[in-house]
Amino acid sequence: MNPFTQVSSNRSFGGHQKVLRHASRALGCDMNVGVYLPPQAESGRCPVLYWLSGLTCTEQNFVTKAGAQEHAARHGIIVVAPDTSPRGEGVADDPAYDLGQGAGFYVDATTEPWARHYRMHEYVALELPALVEAHLPASPDRRGIFGHSMGGHGALTLALRHPGRYRSVSAFSPIVAPSRVPWGEKAFSAYLGSNREAWKAWDATELVREAKERLPILIDQGDADQFLTRELQPELLRAACEAAGHPLTLRMQPGYDHSYYFIATFMRDHVEHHAAALR
Repeated sequence: MNPFTQVSSNRSFGGHQKVLRHASRALGCDMNVGVYLPPQAESGRCPVLYWLSGLTCTEQNFVTKAGAQEHAARHGIIVVAPDTSPRGEGVADDPAYDLGQGAGFYVDATTEPWARHYRMHEYVALELPALVEAHLPASPDRRGIFGHSMGGHGALTLALRHPGRYRSVSAFSPIVAPSRVPWGEKAFSAYLGSNREAWKAWDATELVREAKERLPILIDQGDADQFLTRELQPELLRAACEAAGHPLTLRMQPGYDHSYYFIATFMRDHVEHHAAALR
């Protein structure tokens, strides 16, 4: 039985941009997922590229603003863009934009009231790919992952925590050291508790030191990003990668900010980065 219900479907660059809905066991709620099926998916299985969005976003931000469909169609890649957190009645929330619904941080929460639903790591790494590969024309052994801001943090940590699961990884404006910046400190304190040692398992600058796989990382960061100095600090990941001998391409893009205008500008480069590894 197919667990997905179609919410919408629109023809795009010869393929179809869909929004699907399903019940998530890991999260204990229903979830929306943006799925772009390129024209090549009509005749065979295609590689899958997972996109993780940032704070306050749903699946719609990427679907409508990133401009990924044209590039995915050219390379025959399925793009899967889940929501950023569990949602719905009974799901814990907070009035602030950077905690609760819309701010799952791609961790598995261990403290109440968050632990019951906030298991975004399990959902993105395990549950969602299993459903995608069982019910969509997706190759089970050709996965890439990328994301923006909080989602860039998620993409980096998932790739580093699961060697061999992804063939490629990249990020736009990622939170590279969440255990050392205010956004991450707030979220980790709530979701994971006060033990900072436990936070290291969800911090890319810590994980890269012990990485068992040297998957090349591509990062684009705007130098006019309003969050650059306080929340993002890509130089921390550069230093950690240099110390560990981990391949990193960090491109500082002059004049660009934190918005989807920036993401859309360099989306082609990122899809091509993944396509080269997913062929």
